[in-house]
Amino acid sequence: MAPRILLARHGQTAWSLSGRHTGRTDIPLLDEGRRGAKLLGERLHREPWAGLAGAEIRTSPLARARETCELAGFGDRAEEWDALMEFDYGAYEGMTPAQIKAGRPGWLIWRDGVPDGETLAQVSARADEVVAWARSADRDVLLFAHGHILRSIGARWLGEDISFAARVRLDPTSVSVLSWAYDMPAIEVWNDTGHLVS
Repeated sequence: MAPRILLARHGQTAWSLSGRHTGRTDIPLLDEGRRGAKLLGERLHREPWAGLAGAEIRTSPLARARETCELAGFGDRAEEWDALMEFDYGAYEGMTPAQIKAGRPGWLIWRDGVPDGETLAQVSARADEVVAWARSADRDVLLFAHGHILRSIGARWLGEDISFAARVRLDPTSVSVLSWAYDMPAIEVWNDTGHLVS
């Protein structure tokens, strides 16, 4: 079996709701985020996933990802991994894109990066580490993490430059699947939030 990566973005927080860049600040889930995490878990415990019995589970150590993992029912199987932490936004931590662009017109994180934080090369290297680990054995993996690092992992899974991540959005409590097509890395599912529809 060719290994697949399932990507689970953490549930809604006050900062994700307002569009603020949330890197290393440890923001808790909102009630909506906790509800979404439970619904995500219910989905992953039904067919065709059936609880992903043979999968390895890893989570970002940040509270919003860990709590999503726990509420989804995978906390007892998950290992924390610093490689899954969100982009360190440096001086732009807590700011919205509009606030950043007011002082830096035309700014795009995937091209221009951030001052006093991680470089795009550093984020890309972390994404490469995750992809290499995921491909290292014949089993699926399930990752609980954050929007920009998961988008970066998606880009690097496909062999694309990290800037490709600008073209794929990822909503809170979404699930995505990176797999294979004709022996090439492929996106099987992306940004699926069907479990949140009541």
